[in-house]
Amino acid sequence: MIRMGIIKVLKTQLLCHLIICYVFLVSGFIVNLLQLCTLPLWPINKQLARKINCRLGYSISSQLVALLEWWSGTECSLYTDPESYSLYGKENAIVVLNHNFEIDFMAGWTICERFGVLGSSKVLAKKELSFVPVIGWMWYFLEIVFCKRNWEVDRKNVVQSLRNLRDYPENFWFLLHCEGTRFTEKKHKISMEVAEKKGLPKLKYHLLPRTKGFWMTVQNLRGKVTAVYDSTLNFRNNEMPTLLGVLNGKKYHADLYVRRIPLDSVPEEESECAAWLHKLYQEKDEFQEHYTRTGRFPGPITSPPCRPWALLNWLFWVCLLVYPLFRLLLQLLLSGSISTVVCTFVFCFAVSVGIRWMIGQTEIEKGSNYGNKEVKTRSCYCIVMRALSQQELALAK
Repeated sequence: MIRMGIIKVLKTQLLCHLIICYVFLVSGFIVNLLQLCTLPLWPINKQLARKINCRLGYSISSQLVALLEWWSGTECSLYTDPESYSLYGKENAIVVLNHNFEIDFMAGWTICERFGVLGSSKVLAKKELSFVPVIGWMWYFLEIVFCKRNWEVDRKNVVQSLRNLRDYPENFWFLLHCEGTRFTEKKHKISMEVAEKKGLPKLKYHLLPRTKGFWMTVQNLRGKVTAVYDSTLNFRNNEMPTLLGVLNGKKYHADLYVRRIPLDSVPEEESECAAWLHKLYQEKDEFQEHYTRTGRFPGPITSPPCRPWALLNWLFWVCLLVYPLFRLLLQLLLSGSISTVVCTFVFCFAVSVGIRWMIGQTEIEKGSNYGNKEVKTRSCYCIVMRALSQQELALAK
Protein backbone atom coordinates (compact mmCIF):
# COMPACT_ATOMS: atom_id res chain seq x y z
CA MET A 1 0.00 0.00 0.00
CA ILE A 2 2.84 2.39 0.87
CA ARG A 3 4.59 1.53 -2.39
CA MET A 4 1.44 2.19 -4.40
CA GLY A 5 0.95 5.46 -2.57
CA ILE A 6 4.48 6.59 -3.43
CA ILE A 7 3.99 5.71 -7.10
CA LYS A 8 0.70 7.60 -7.12
CA VAL A 9 2.39 10.71 -5.71
CA LEU A 10 5.29 10.45 -8.18
CA LYS A 11 2.86 10.46 -11.10
CA THR A 12 1.62 13.90 -10.07
CA GLN A 13 5.10 15.46 -9.93
CA LEU A 14 6.13 18.07 -12.47
CA LEU A 15 9.47 16.36 -13.09
CA CYS A 16 7.71 13.21 -14.32
CA HIS A 17 5.49 15.29 -16.59
CA LEU A 18 8.53 17.08 -18.03
CA ILE A 19 10.24 13.77 -18.74
CA ILE A 20 7.13 12.36 -20.47
CA CYS A 21 6.74 15.43 -22.65
CA TYR A 22 10.49 15.60 -23.38
CA VAL A 23 10.52 11.97 -24.54
CA PHE A 24 7.41 12.50 -26.68
CA LEU A 25 8.69 15.65 -28.38
CA VAL A 26 12.28 14.55 -29.00
CA SER A 27 11.31 11.07 -30.17
CA GLY A 28 8.66 12.70 -32.36
CA PHE A 29 11.23 14.92 -34.07
CA ILE A 30 13.50 11.90 -34.61
CA VAL A 31 10.62 9.94 -36.17
CA ASN A 32 9.66 12.94 -38.34
CA LEU A 33 13.26 13.04 -39.62
CA LEU A 34 13.15 9.32 -40.40
CA GLN A 35 9.85 9.82 -42.22
CA LEU A 36 11.47 12.56 -44.27
CA CYS A 37 14.16 10.07 -45.27
CA THR A 38 11.48 7.83 -46.81
CA LEU A 39 10.62 10.44 -49.47
CA PRO A 40 13.11 9.06 -52.06
CA LEU A 41 11.51 5.62 -51.63
CA TRP A 42 8.00 6.75 -52.66
CA PRO A 43 8.56 6.87 -56.44
CA ILE A 44 10.47 3.57 -56.30
CA ASN A 45 8.23 1.48 -54.05
CA LYS A 46 5.24 3.41 -52.70
CA GLN A 47 3.74 0.46 -50.84
CA LEU A 48 6.96 -0.21 -48.95
CA ALA A 49 7.24 3.48 -48.05
CA ARG A 50 3.67 3.36 -46.73
CA LYS A 51 4.37 0.32 -44.56
CA ILE A 52 7.52 1.92 -43.14
CA ASN A 53 5.61 5.12 -42.32
CA CYS A 54 2.88 3.11 -40.59
CA ARG A 55 5.50 1.70 -38.22
CA LEU A 56 7.15 5.06 -37.70
CA GLY A 57 3.80 6.74 -37.05
CA TYR A 58 2.95 4.00 -34.57
CA SER A 59 6.09 4.89 -32.64
CA ILE A 60 4.61 8.34 -31.96
CA SER A 61 0.90 7.71 -31.48
CA SER A 62 1.43 4.60 -29.32
CA GLN A 63 3.13 6.78 -26.70
CA LEU A 64 -0.21 8.47 -26.01
CA VAL A 65 -1.86 5.06 -25.82
CA ALA A 66 0.81 3.94 -23.32
CA LEU A 67 0.13 7.10 -21.31
CA LEU A 68 -3.57 6.22 -21.08
CA GLU A 69 -3.30 2.45 -20.61
CA TRP A 70 -0.11 1.98 -18.63
CA TRP A 71 0.57 5.31 -16.90
CA SER A 72 -2.97 6.20 -15.80
CA GLY A 73 -4.19 2.59 -15.81
CA THR A 74 -7.40 3.50 -17.62
CA GLU A 75 -9.51 0.47 -18.48
CA CYS A 76 -11.70 0.05 -21.55
CA SER A 77 -14.75 -2.20 -21.86
CA LEU A 78 -16.28 -2.93 -25.24
CA TYR A 79 -19.97 -3.62 -25.83
CA THR A 80 -20.47 -5.42 -29.14
CA ASP A 81 -21.76 -8.67 -30.57
CA PRO A 82 -19.29 -11.60 -30.87
CA GLU A 83 -19.79 -11.95 -34.62
CA SER A 84 -18.71 -8.36 -35.24
CA TYR A 85 -15.86 -8.62 -32.71
CA SER A 86 -14.20 -11.31 -34.80
CA LEU A 87 -13.95 -8.90 -37.75
CA TYR A 88 -12.41 -5.94 -35.91
CA GLY A 89 -8.90 -5.27 -37.13
CA LYS A 90 -9.33 -7.58 -40.11
CA GLU A 91 -11.20 -5.17 -42.39
CA ASN A 92 -11.20 -1.52 -43.40
CA ALA A 93 -13.89 0.53 -41.67
CA ILE A 94 -15.25 4.04 -41.10
CA VAL A 95 -15.61 4.70 -37.37
CA VAL A 96 -18.26 7.26 -36.34
CA LEU A 97 -17.45 8.37 -32.80
CA ASN A 98 -19.24 10.84 -30.51
CA HIS A 99 -17.26 13.92 -29.43
CA ASN A 100 -18.06 14.62 -25.77
CA PHE A 101 -14.75 14.23 -23.93
CA GLU A 102 -11.34 15.84 -23.87
CA ILE A 103 -9.57 12.51 -24.30
CA ASP A 104 -11.99 10.76 -26.66
CA PHE A 105 -9.27 10.76 -29.34
CA MET A 106 -7.00 8.84 -26.94
CA ALA A 107 -9.77 6.34 -26.23
CA GLY A 108 -10.27 5.92 -29.99
CA TRP A 109 -6.56 5.33 -30.51
CA THR A 110 -6.54 2.80 -27.66
CA ILE A 111 -9.20 0.71 -29.38
CA CYS A 112 -7.26 1.00 -32.65
CA GLU A 113 -4.15 -0.26 -30.84
CA ARG A 114 -5.92 -3.23 -29.28
CA PHE A 115 -7.06 -4.40 -32.71
CA GLY A 116 -3.73 -3.71 -34.41
CA VAL A 117 -4.67 -0.78 -36.66
CA LEU A 118 -3.22 2.18 -34.73
CA GLY A 119 -0.29 2.81 -37.07
CA SER A 120 -2.52 2.90 -40.14
CA SER A 121 -5.59 4.66 -38.67
CA LYS A 122 -6.83 7.75 -40.52
CA VAL A 123 -8.77 10.89 -39.62
CA LEU A 124 -10.24 13.94 -41.36
CA ALA A 125 -8.33 16.93 -39.97
CA LYS A 126 -7.86 20.66 -40.44
CA LYS A 127 -5.19 21.63 -42.97
CA GLU A 128 -3.43 23.78 -40.36
CA LEU A 129 -2.57 20.66 -38.37
CA SER A 130 -0.33 19.37 -41.17
CA PHE A 131 2.17 22.11 -40.26
CA VAL A 132 2.33 21.17 -36.55
CA PRO A 133 5.57 19.35 -35.66
CA VAL A 134 5.45 15.73 -34.48
CA ILE A 135 1.73 14.86 -34.80
CA GLY A 136 0.96 17.01 -37.87
CA TRP A 137 4.09 15.99 -39.74
CA MET A 138 3.49 12.34 -38.84
CA TRP A 139 -0.04 12.61 -40.24
CA TYR A 140 1.28 14.10 -43.48
CA PHE A 141 3.38 10.99 -44.16
CA LEU A 142 0.49 8.74 -43.10
CA GLU A 143 -1.68 10.33 -45.84
CA ILE A 144 -4.18 11.76 -43.41
CA VAL A 145 -6.97 13.62 -45.21
CA PHE A 146 -6.65 17.37 -44.58
CA CYS A 147 -9.27 20.03 -45.35
CA LYS A 148 -9.45 23.84 -45.29
CA ARG A 149 -13.09 24.15 -44.14
CA ASN A 150 -14.07 25.60 -47.50
CA TRP A 151 -16.30 23.25 -49.48
CA GLU A 152 -15.38 24.60 -52.92
CA VAL A 153 -11.66 24.41 -52.14
CA ASP A 154 -11.87 21.05 -50.35
CA ARG A 155 -14.05 19.22 -52.83
CA LYS A 156 -11.25 18.29 -55.22
CA ASN A 157 -8.40 17.89 -52.69
CA VAL A 158 -10.34 15.78 -50.20
CA VAL A 159 -11.77 13.53 -52.90
CA GLN A 160 -8.29 12.91 -54.29
CA SER A 161 -6.87 12.20 -50.80
CA LEU A 162 -9.64 9.69 -50.12
CA ARG A 163 -9.16 7.97 -53.47
CA ASN A 164 -5.44 7.63 -52.75
CA LEU A 165 -6.38 5.26 -49.93
CA ARG A 166 -7.98 2.77 -52.32
CA ASP A 167 -4.70 0.91 -52.78
CA TYR A 168 -3.48 1.30 -49.18
CA PRO A 169 -1.51 -1.85 -48.20
CA GLU A 170 -2.60 -2.02 -44.54
CA ASN A 171 -6.00 -2.47 -42.91
CA PHE A 172 -7.13 0.91 -41.60
CA TRP A 173 -9.92 2.57 -39.63
CA PHE A 174 -11.04 6.02 -40.75
CA LEU A 175 -12.13 7.87 -37.58
CA LEU A 176 -14.82 10.54 -37.98
CA HIS A 177 -16.30 12.95 -35.44
CA CYS A 178 -19.31 13.92 -37.56
CA GLU A 179 -20.38 16.58 -35.03
CA GLY A 180 -17.17 18.43 -35.95
CA THR A 181 -16.59 19.94 -32.51
CA ARG A 182 -16.82 18.86 -28.89
CA PHE A 183 -20.20 18.90 -27.18
CA THR A 184 -20.96 21.82 -24.86
CA GLU A 185 -24.33 23.02 -23.57
CA LYS A 186 -24.01 26.29 -25.47
CA LYS A 187 -23.21 24.59 -28.76
CA HIS A 188 -25.97 22.06 -28.16
CA LYS A 189 -28.55 24.78 -27.64
CA ILE A 190 -27.66 26.48 -30.92
CA SER A 191 -27.47 23.16 -32.77
CA MET A 192 -30.96 22.23 -31.62
CA GLU A 193 -32.28 25.60 -32.80
CA VAL A 194 -30.98 24.64 -36.24
CA ALA A 195 -32.63 21.22 -35.90
CA GLU A 196 -35.97 22.87 -35.11
CA LYS A 197 -35.73 25.18 -38.12
CA LYS A 198 -34.82 22.24 -40.39
CA GLY A 199 -37.58 20.05 -39.01
CA LEU A 200 -35.15 17.46 -37.66
CA PRO A 201 -35.69 15.50 -34.44
CA LYS A 202 -33.81 17.04 -31.53
CA LEU A 203 -30.88 15.28 -29.90
CA LYS A 204 -30.22 15.25 -26.17
CA TYR A 205 -26.59 14.10 -26.00
CA HIS A 206 -25.18 15.07 -29.41
CA LEU A 207 -24.88 17.97 -31.81
CA LEU A 208 -26.33 17.71 -35.28
CA PRO A 209 -23.95 15.71 -37.49
CA ARG A 210 -22.44 17.36 -40.54
CA THR A 211 -23.47 15.09 -43.34
CA LYS A 212 -21.51 16.24 -46.38
CA GLY A 213 -18.11 15.11 -45.11
CA PHE A 214 -19.52 11.72 -44.12
CA TRP A 215 -21.20 11.26 -47.49
CA MET A 216 -18.01 12.20 -49.35
CA THR A 217 -15.93 9.78 -47.25
CA VAL A 218 -18.37 6.91 -47.79
CA GLN A 219 -18.67 7.49 -51.54
CA ASN A 220 -14.94 7.60 -52.16
CA LEU A 221 -14.07 4.62 -49.97
CA ARG A 222 -16.73 2.26 -51.32
CA GLY A 223 -15.08 -0.91 -52.49
CA LYS A 224 -12.18 -0.41 -50.07
CA VAL A 225 -14.11 -0.06 -46.81
CA THR A 226 -16.59 -2.79 -45.90
CA ALA A 227 -18.35 -1.42 -42.82
CA VAL A 228 -19.27 1.56 -40.66
CA TYR A 229 -18.57 1.14 -36.94
CA ASP A 230 -21.10 3.20 -35.02
CA SER A 231 -19.19 3.91 -31.81
CA THR A 232 -20.53 5.61 -28.68
CA LEU A 233 -18.14 6.41 -25.83
CA ASN A 234 -18.90 7.04 -22.18
CA PHE A 235 -16.99 7.02 -18.89
CA ARG A 236 -18.24 5.40 -15.72
CA ASN A 237 -19.45 7.31 -12.68
CA ASN A 238 -20.28 10.35 -14.86
CA GLU A 239 -16.59 11.28 -14.94
CA MET A 240 -15.30 13.88 -17.39
CA PRO A 241 -11.68 12.78 -17.93
CA THR A 242 -9.00 15.30 -18.86
CA LEU A 243 -5.54 15.06 -20.38
CA LEU A 244 -4.11 16.61 -17.22
CA GLY A 245 -5.85 13.92 -15.16
CA VAL A 246 -4.28 11.22 -17.34
CA LEU A 247 -0.86 12.87 -16.98
CA ASN A 248 -1.35 12.87 -13.19
CA GLY A 249 -1.97 9.13 -13.32
CA LYS A 250 -5.70 9.27 -12.61
CA LYS A 251 -7.48 6.06 -13.55
CA TYR A 252 -10.69 6.13 -15.57
CA HIS A 253 -12.95 3.42 -16.98
CA ALA A 254 -14.19 3.87 -20.53
CA ASP A 255 -17.22 2.07 -21.93
CA LEU A 256 -17.49 1.89 -25.72
CA TYR A 257 -20.52 0.62 -27.57
CA VAL A 258 -19.77 -0.50 -31.15
CA ARG A 259 -22.14 -1.91 -33.71
CA ARG A 260 -20.98 -2.97 -37.14
CA ILE A 261 -23.08 -1.74 -40.07
CA PRO A 262 -22.25 -3.07 -43.57
CA LEU A 263 -21.32 -0.18 -45.85
CA ASP A 264 -23.69 -1.54 -48.52
CA SER A 265 -26.60 -0.50 -46.29
CA VAL A 266 -25.56 3.18 -46.42
CA PRO A 267 -27.41 4.98 -49.27
CA GLU A 268 -25.33 6.33 -52.15
CA GLU A 269 -27.49 9.37 -52.95
CA GLU A 270 -26.43 12.40 -50.89
CA SER A 271 -29.80 13.38 -49.44
CA GLU A 272 -30.63 9.79 -48.51
CA CYS A 273 -27.17 9.37 -46.94
CA ALA A 274 -27.75 12.55 -44.90
CA ALA A 275 -31.09 11.23 -43.67
CA TRP A 276 -29.41 7.92 -42.80
CA LEU A 277 -26.74 9.71 -40.73
CA HIS A 278 -29.34 11.80 -38.89
CA LYS A 279 -31.20 8.60 -38.02
CA LEU A 280 -27.94 7.04 -36.83
CA TYR A 281 -27.40 9.94 -34.41
CA GLN A 282 -30.95 9.60 -33.11
CA GLU A 283 -30.12 5.98 -32.31
CA LYS A 284 -26.82 7.04 -30.70
CA ASP A 285 -28.86 9.37 -28.52
CA GLU A 286 -31.00 6.43 -27.43
CA PHE A 287 -27.88 4.43 -26.53
CA GLN A 288 -26.61 7.34 -24.44
CA GLU A 289 -29.97 7.59 -22.71
CA HIS A 290 -29.84 3.87 -21.95
CA TYR A 291 -26.35 4.29 -20.48
CA THR A 292 -27.44 7.27 -18.36
CA ARG A 293 -30.33 5.29 -16.90
CA THR A 294 -28.65 1.91 -16.41
CA GLY A 295 -24.90 2.61 -16.23
CA ARG A 296 -24.19 0.31 -19.16
CA PHE A 297 -24.81 -0.10 -22.87
CA PRO A 298 -27.01 -2.88 -24.28
CA GLY A 299 -25.51 -6.18 -25.37
CA PRO A 300 -22.61 -8.39 -24.30
CA ILE A 301 -19.48 -6.86 -22.77
CA THR A 302 -15.83 -7.75 -23.30
CA SER A 303 -12.42 -6.24 -22.59
CA PRO A 304 -10.02 -6.42 -25.55
CA PRO A 305 -6.58 -7.35 -24.16
CA CYS A 306 -3.83 -4.71 -23.94
CA ARG A 307 -0.93 -5.38 -26.27
CA PRO A 308 2.57 -4.81 -24.84
CA TRP A 309 3.99 -3.00 -27.87
CA ALA A 310 2.92 0.51 -26.86
CA LEU A 311 4.62 0.14 -23.47
CA LEU A 312 7.76 -1.42 -24.97
CA ASN A 313 8.00 1.36 -27.53
CA TRP A 314 7.71 4.02 -24.81
CA LEU A 315 10.31 2.30 -22.62
CA PHE A 316 12.69 2.14 -25.58
CA TRP A 317 12.49 5.90 -26.10
CA VAL A 318 12.83 6.56 -22.35
CA CYS A 319 16.00 4.48 -22.16
CA LEU A 320 17.40 6.11 -25.27
CA LEU A 321 16.67 9.75 -24.39
CA VAL A 322 16.50 10.22 -20.61
CA TYR A 323 20.07 9.21 -19.76
CA PRO A 324 21.74 11.85 -21.99
CA LEU A 325 19.29 14.45 -20.66
CA PHE A 326 20.19 13.80 -17.01
CA ARG A 327 23.86 13.68 -17.88
CA LEU A 328 23.63 17.09 -19.54
CA LEU A 329 21.70 18.61 -16.64
CA LEU A 330 24.19 17.18 -14.13
CA GLN A 331 27.09 18.70 -16.05
CA LEU A 332 25.35 22.08 -16.10
CA LEU A 333 24.63 21.98 -12.37
CA LEU A 334 28.19 20.93 -11.53
CA SER A 335 29.76 23.54 -13.80
CA GLY A 336 29.96 25.97 -10.87
CA SER A 337 28.54 28.81 -12.92
CA ILE A 338 25.65 30.52 -11.13
CA SER A 339 24.35 31.98 -14.39
CA THR A 340 24.31 28.53 -16.00
CA VAL A 341 22.38 27.03 -13.07
CA VAL A 342 19.88 29.91 -13.07
CA CYS A 343 19.39 29.67 -16.84
CA THR A 344 18.80 25.92 -16.54
CA PHE A 345 16.08 26.40 -13.92
CA VAL A 346 14.49 29.25 -15.91
CA PHE A 347 14.46 27.07 -19.03
CA CYS A 348 12.85 24.16 -17.16
CA PHE A 349 10.25 26.51 -15.67
CA ALA A 350 9.44 27.98 -19.10
CA VAL A 351 9.06 24.50 -20.56
CA SER A 352 6.72 23.48 -17.72
CA VAL A 353 4.57 26.57 -18.29
CA GLY A 354 4.44 25.80 -22.01
CA ILE A 355 3.39 22.22 -21.35
CA ARG A 356 0.63 23.33 -18.97
CA TRP A 357 -0.57 25.80 -21.60
CA MET A 358 -0.70 23.14 -24.33
CA ILE A 359 -2.59 20.78 -22.05
CA GLY A 360 -5.00 23.60 -21.24
CA GLN A 361 -5.85 23.95 -24.91
CA THR A 362 -7.41 20.46 -24.86
CA GLU A 363 -10.00 21.55 -22.29
CA ILE A 364 -13.57 21.57 -23.54
CA GLU A 365 -14.06 25.15 -22.38
CA LYS A 366 -11.25 26.22 -24.73
CA GLY A 367 -12.50 24.27 -27.71
CA SER A 368 -13.70 25.43 -31.08
CA ASN A 369 -15.87 28.57 -31.22
CA TYR A 370 -18.22 26.85 -33.64
CA GLY A 371 -21.74 27.96 -32.79
CA ASN A 372 -20.63 30.41 -30.09
CA LYS A 373 -20.04 33.63 -32.01
CA GLU A 374 -22.70 36.27 -32.38
CA VAL A 375 -22.88 38.96 -35.03
CA LYS A 376 -25.26 41.83 -34.41
CA THR A 377 -26.33 42.23 -38.02
CA ARG A 378 -27.26 38.55 -38.47
CA SER A 379 -29.54 36.15 -36.74
CA CYS A 380 -28.17 33.25 -34.71
CA TYR A 381 -29.54 30.87 -37.32
CA CYS A 382 -27.53 32.50 -40.13
CA ILE A 383 -24.37 32.37 -38.06
CA VAL A 384 -24.75 28.67 -37.38
CA MET A 385 -25.52 27.87 -41.00
CA ARG A 386 -22.43 29.75 -42.14
CA ALA A 387 -20.30 27.93 -39.55
CA LEU A 388 -21.69 24.60 -40.64
CA SER A 389 -20.90 25.38 -44.27
CA GLN A 390 -17.36 26.55 -43.57
CA GLN A 391 -16.49 23.67 -41.24
CA GLU A 392 -18.38 20.90 -42.98
CA LEU A 393 -15.37 18.59 -43.20
CA ALA A 394 -13.51 19.47 -39.99
CA LEU A 395 -12.83 16.65 -37.49
CA ALA A 396 -12.43 18.45 -34.23
CA LYS A 397 -11.51 21.68 -32.62
